[in-house]
Amino acid sequence: QVQLVESGGGLVQAGGSLRLSCVASGIIFRIHTMGWYRQAPGKQRELVATISSTMYTNYADSVKGRFAISRDNAKSTQYLQMNDLQPEDTAVYYCSAQLTGLTLWGQGTQVSVSS
Repeated sequence: QVQLVESGGGLVQAGGSLRLSCVASGIIFRIHTMGWYRQAPGKQRELVATISSTMYTNYADSVKGRFAISRDNAKSTQYLQMNDLQPEDTAVYYCSAQLTGLTLWGQGTQVSVSS
């Protein structure tokens, strides 16, 4: 059974940090491009960061220098370290796994940042 399960969301004050995790099962994790996306109320889902099977990383301009994506292939897990969180980072954060045009999604985890 293919599954992506996120954890680590919560409520934090502006300037604080959170670390999101996403555990994958049912896929060959190491060959997938993994990513994090987010969707704020009333807005479209947007890219936060991706990390390829060769560890190439890509970030949205809005999070560069604050967020860091990583992966542990041995644990089939990816992470998103989020520092200096701001109210505009408030959203549901989704884990994704991409391979040859097919994208799998997790159920999402809520991140809320108070000012």
